[in-house]
Amino acid sequence: MREQAWKSARWLVLGLVLATGAAEAGQKQVGGVHMPDSLQLQGRTVELAHMELHKRFLFKVYVWSLYLESRPRSASEAIASNSVKRLHFRFLRDITRSQLVDSLRNGLYRNPELREGPLSQQLGVMLASLRDVEKGGDLIITYTPDGGLEVGGAASGGVFIPGKTFADALFAVWLDVHPIFPR
Repeated sequence: MREQAWKSARWLVLGLVLATGAAEAGQKQVGGVHMPDSLQLQGRTVELAHMELHKRFLFKVYVWSLYLESRPRSASEAIASNSVKRLHFRFLRDITRSQLVDSLRNGLYRNPELREGPLSQQLGVMLASLRDVEKGGDLIITYTPDGGLEVGGAASGGVFIPGKTFADALFAVWLDVHPIFPR
């Protein structure tokens, strides 16, 4: 009787291990954040190209993921392609609106086109949409061809910026600061 109970327990454990593995199949994990290998956006498939944990001092702040419709060989090719692109940020701590705005503004100001002129106005629209975000919340920035840039998730009230120019400038800064392609 005892042996049968032991065998049943082993099968139960094996079943739980297999079920957990199946639930995580098709996902990547960084810093405790799980993201799917691919997504369907606007009827198109985008694949997870990169995932990275961002720390500030010793604190885990967020995990960012980059989804691309096509597999480029360089950052400039990724930016120039007129295909679906997504930056997805999952926050690992509470972030105030002020912290989020300051951080994005400082980073994106590396591109002079985003500091002045029409693109700076579009950046202002994007930054104005941001709000406090709690741990586990998301900021999702998606470019769709023949449309524009959509900003959403818990960290934004939601905004749409038409056209490709602003999206290109934003992705150019991000991929320059975070070089994931060979140079």
